[in-house]
Amino acid sequence: MKHCNSFVRRSLLRSKFHLFLLRSVSSLPPSPSPSPSNPSSTPTTISFPFPSDRSRNQLVSSIGLTRGVDEARSLFDRMPRPDLATYSSMINLYLKDDRLPQAEALFRRMPQWNVVVASAMIDGYAKAGRVDEAQRVFDAMTERNVVSWTSLLSGYCLIGRIDEARQLFDRMPVRNVVSWTTMVLGYARSGLMMDARKLFEQMPERNVVAWTAMVKGHIENGRIDDARALFDRMPDRNVYSWNVMISGYLDCEQVGEAIRLFQLMPHKNAVSWTTMVSGMARNGWTEKARELFEQMPMKDTVAWNAMITAYSDEGFVSKARALFDLMPKRNIVTWNAMINGYAKNGCQDEALRLFISMLLLPVKPNESTLTSILSNCDSNIEVREIHGLADKLGFNSNTSFTNALMKMYSRSGDLNSAWQAFDGLQAKDIISWTSMIDAFSNHGCGGHALQVFSQMLRHGIRPDCKTFLAVLSACSHSGLVEKGKKIFNSMSIIYGLEPTAEHYSCLVDLLGRAGRIEEAKATIAKMPASEKDGAVLGALLCACRLHDQIAVACNVGEELIELDPSGSGGYVLLANMYASMGMWNDSARVRKMMKERRVKKVPGVSQIEVNMRNHVFFAGDQAHPRVKEIYVMLEEVLLPQMKDMGYLQVTCHSPISCFVEPLVISDPT
Repeated sequence: MKHCNSFVRRSLLRSKFHLFLLRSVSSLPPSPSPSPSNPSSTPTTISFPFPSDRSRNQLVSSIGLTRGVDEARSLFDRMPRPDLATYSSMINLYLKDDRLPQAEALFRRMPQWNVVVASAMIDGYAKAGRVDEAQRVFDAMTERNVVSWTSLLSGYCLIGRIDEARQLFDRMPVRNVVSWTTMVLGYARSGLMMDARKLFEQMPERNVVAWTAMVKGHIENGRIDDARALFDRMPDRNVYSWNVMISGYLDCEQVGEAIRLFQLMPHKNAVSWTTMVSGMARNGWTEKARELFEQMPMKDTVAWNAMITAYSDEGFVSKARALFDLMPKRNIVTWNAMINGYAKNGCQDEALRLFISMLLLPVKPNESTLTSILSNCDSNIEVREIHGLADKLGFNSNTSFTNALMKMYSRSGDLNSAWQAFDGLQAKDIISWTSMIDAFSNHGCGGHALQVFSQMLRHGIRPDCKTFLAVLSACSHSGLVEKGKKIFNSMSIIYGLEPTAEHYSCLVDLLGRAGRIEEAKATIAKMPASEKDGAVLGALLCACRLHDQIAVACNVGEELIELDPSGSGGYVLLANMYASMGMWNDSARVRKMMKERRVKKVPGVSQIEVNMRNHVFFAGDQAHPRVKEIYVMLEEVLLPQMKDMGYLQVTCHSPISCFVEPLVISDPT
């Protein structure tokens, strides 16, 4: 009854949320398009011609800075013949507003380029990680300057293609201090501190920016003492240098050193104070951070946001909300921090209410807002509504939002929409590839998962531990034993990654499903003792039960509940297994042990959408108004179909029979 009442209250809020989102999406204008705007829809009317091309250029820039990029674009589209400078101004406005697709479309419309606008596009592509496009623009330039070279150099350094960056650096006809510093930072960020230090010593001119870059490089590579030694050697320091060093100490959890250095600072700016407040809070010094926050001569929005985030991370959502309500001025980061704080602390309803309040105000949500709200979605209906809102706001090219969108579509079983989101994403990162592999894996499409993995490797993306976990899971769910073993071995041999308990669990599950119990046991025996956990033994236990290896299963089950005494899965499996063998005393003993240790079984839950309504079912549920029809459908139609598809029936204490998936599932074409 408690679950039902909570579900009814939540359903009412969700219904209001759906209606509000639908109205919001329908009332929003379409996202800015690279095609010419309709003059009749523009609120501002400006007469032409202007006295000069320079006046047009200045007016576009001015309107972009004061009234927004969309109004500047509307003005631009009504110009009869924009010159190169006006094109450059409009493209720069788009790039400063992080709207690369619109800048790119306008750039392609230009009748000709000049070095300024081409350099701006190279910089835009480079910052977005699209260095190959940046290289194509660079190669097409008839005239280049040091800005063009340095922007492309920065792009290669940013994505870790350090050898190509150095080749470009060596080809540069003219270098300035920014070029040298960019290359030094590139080496440092790639962990090549010896090369960074060598190049730093060769610099013809080392200003405070270059010195600070080296300090930052040492910090990023975990060499905080070397960074401090270099900081103490600096002939000149500015506020940024001090802030970098203080931030380094905070990142290394040396809060005491950060406080001492902060007290020695000759001049502090708002960033200095905010760095200390956020760093102390991040390290668990929340109340000390609050004291310092109250001492700030001027509390900027960043400091307020840092405290809200700190309280949320500590679980003090009410304190975070109190600060949120006290803020004199909020920005989008503030709203995101509070919404995300609610979401992370399990307050989904409050997160939705705050999001609705935000939409009622002239505050435009961004990708982070929608990503946080996506994590609150309970159904595919809600995911589609958020996706529609993102379409209207023009956020579908954002990598982090699309990654979250793919995961939510996959969670609700909509693989087609997940694939479309992935396929349409231009800047795919390691999370994008892993999420798509994981989506196919979770739905039994092992062949598709391996195809995506192969594409990822061809694109030069290096897999990480999470990628291998998704791929091994795909092999396990699809019965690809030899392929899975080969991929598991490649982790350490080819990529230098040590398998964790989760990877071993996948391998044991893969072998166990195939009936290779002895090989699965040998795998567990060989794995490091520190990695042996309940998940690995649980995988072996399930395999033994599936293949009637009862004696082995009982031994593994007893070992499992001792290794993981707080997990309910081992107790339930072992008790049911004893019961299936008629060993009622042992079954009762395990259940009594579970009760004495106060281990509670969390009921399984599933959901399905019918006619735009979300229906939730708990294991053994009898509360649904059409429960009789549902069980008739399960027993008479669905379960026979599952048997025909090769699913295996196992004994289960529930109103209906239980099935496990077939050993090998053919990959859909």
